[in-house]
Amino acid sequence: MTPPYRIPAAQSQCEIVIKKSRFITTVRLAAAVDSARAAIADLRGDMPDANHHVYAFRVGYGNTVTEGMSDDGEPTGTAGPPTLAVLRGSDIGDIVLVTARYFGGVKLGTGGLVRAYTESAQLALSQVKTELKVERQLVGIELPYSLYNVAKLLIDAHNGVVEEEIFEAEVLVTARFATSDLERFTVELRERSAGAVSPVVLD
Repeated sequence: MTPPYRIPAAQSQCEIVIKKSRFITTVRLAAAVDSARAAIADLRGDMPDANHHVYAFRVGYGNTVTEGMSDDGEPTGTAGPPTLAVLRGSDIGDIVLVTARYFGGVKLGTGGLVRAYTESAQLALSQVKTELKVERQLVGIELPYSLYNVAKLLIDAHNGVVEEEIFEAEVLVTARFATSDLERFTVELRERSAGAVSPVVLD
């Protein structure tokens, strides 16, 4: 089970100018590799006249992370690797960072490029707002009408989110819980229903 980890809460963008070159860095949430690649393509489309679109991403967290990067035409190792190194040091997961460079006519040299892309990534990450990503599970709860209000109160008390309710011979409630809250909810629901009702994990 993956522990809770920080992820971008919203898109963030910043700009710095170094020796007449503009570096515009955008940070987005990317919960899957396909999402990261879609974000990179989208940002290329937003700034099609930039000379380079350097990127790095880290999808997942800890032992299950998938990484990617590109120098996008800059000298090998001067852009993608330093950008990824900053992401690795940020302790943020599910993140993609793209720096669009508009060349200003003054060459920076390999060391200058490494410093510029590192500074751009660091500035962007210092401004990004994050939130905690918590593993959640979907459960189904089948119960008699007499226990419906009790169940709803318990769901609220344990930070559950109701996704669907079906009212037939009995009530079927589907709700999503943080994994850490689900066990306590299950115990209390069983106690309040004298063992008659237990949630069933659906995913």
